[in-house]
Order: sequence, then structure tokens, then C-alpha cells
Amino acid sequence: MDCKMEKSKIQMLYDACNYVFSQEELPNFQQIQRLKNILNTFEAVDVGIDQFRLDGSPGSGEVMNSNGLISGQGVSEITYIHIYECDQFSMGIFCFPAGRTFPLHDHPGMTVLSKLLYGSVYIKAYDWVRGETCSPRTNGLAGTAIDGIFNAPCEPSVLFPRSGGNIHSFTASTPCAILDVLSPPYSDDLGRPSTYFLDFPIPSLPGYAWLEEREVKLPCDLVVKGAPYLGPPLDVPDDDLC
Repeated sequence: MDCKMEKSKIQMLYDACNYVFSQEELPNFQQIQRLKNILNTFEAVDVGIDQFRLDGSPGSGEVMNSNGLISGQGVSEITYIHIYECDQFSMGIFCFPAGRTFPLHDHPGMTVLSKLLYGSVYIKAYDWVRGETCSPRTNGLAGTAIDGIFNAPCEPSVLFPRSGGNIHSFTASTPCAILDVLSPPYSDDLGRPSTYFLDFPIPSLPGYAWLEEREVKLPCDLVVKGAPYLGPPLDVPDDDLC
């Protein structure tokens, strides 16, 4: 009798990310597709979230329900669930109550894979219009890459350093949650800070907008709370723990 336990989905995602993003070269199409295929199997319960139940009051601050899971309907502020982070990649989940917006921000030099686990979200995303310089920008002309509402279930999305909608914002149409994989993670010390922008659409140039960096590094109206990860545990080598 084979007593070997089947790997959890989050373990399979970790193992695949650890292999793909630990290489010196950038991931190829087949590797990105493999990660997308794994992400596409995820449901909220696979990462410890009950998307349906609402235990107690949404404004009480309690996000865990009687089943020992995060209550997706009970989240009253944007909530981040940290799963894992190392120098090569990070995994985490953003849970949104209806109506909340995560403002326009970039992902400098990053590859990002995202899976909408439940609910509906409006995404607006831009890419810089390519110029002669490849250095990071804080102001400039950008073209619209995404502008629409996404409803779960839907395929995972991928953005790259210069394409796919590297600068994006989220507005929750309904309570929703997004599982993110970032490679490499944000790091101020390594020149990968998170920069927030204001966008000014250009009426005479449909599909384009002028982006300007916000004067305040973190928008004062952005509130992000933390919640524990309650999904299946990760089997991570001791020297890889964060």
C-alpha cells in the first residue's frame, strides 16, 4: 500500500516556483505556462479561505470563522495574507471587501502571476510607452494594457517587467481575493520599491494616459491589514525559511 501523501496545491506551487525562479536565466514560455497551469487549479479553500461564510460582524475585525478559515465575506479592509518570501520569489493573497481600491502601482523588474480566487474585480493596467531609455520612470506616457472587470473563475494573468500591464490598480466589484506570485519580490534596498501613480487619460489619444508618481510614497487612504495564513503548511528547507 502506498502511504505517500499527495502534495497540497500550495506545495506544488512553491516547488515549481522554487525551481523556475532559482535559475539565473529568466523563465521561458513553457515554465511560465506550467506555473499558470498550477495556479489555475486553485480555489479559495486551498489557501485557507472560506469565500462563502460570514461569521460575526464584518466590522468586528475578526477574519477567522468557526471553521478555522479566513472568512472572505468578513473582511472589512484590504487584507494581505503572507504565505512565503525569499530572495527569488514571494507568495501571498490580497482579500478585498466590495468597493475597496488598491491604487495604481508598479512592479519594477518583476514577473507577476495572479489568480482571482473568487469574486469580481475591476483591473486597470498600463505599460510605459517604450522610449530610448530603459531606466525606471516616475512620470511619462503609458498605454492601456487592461481595462475591464474579471469574474472568477478565470485564467491566471501574467505581467512582465515591460509588458502585460506592469502598472495596475484593483477595485473590488464584490468581495474577492487574488493569489499573487512575485519574482523577484519588492525590495527598497535592491532598487525594487513599490511606486504609486496618478493617471490622467488623454482625450485626444484614446488608450493612453499620462502617469505621475504620487508625492506621498504610500497613499494615505490605503489601508492594508494583515491576517495569518491558514492553508496547508509548506515543506520548506530550513535554510530557505524567512
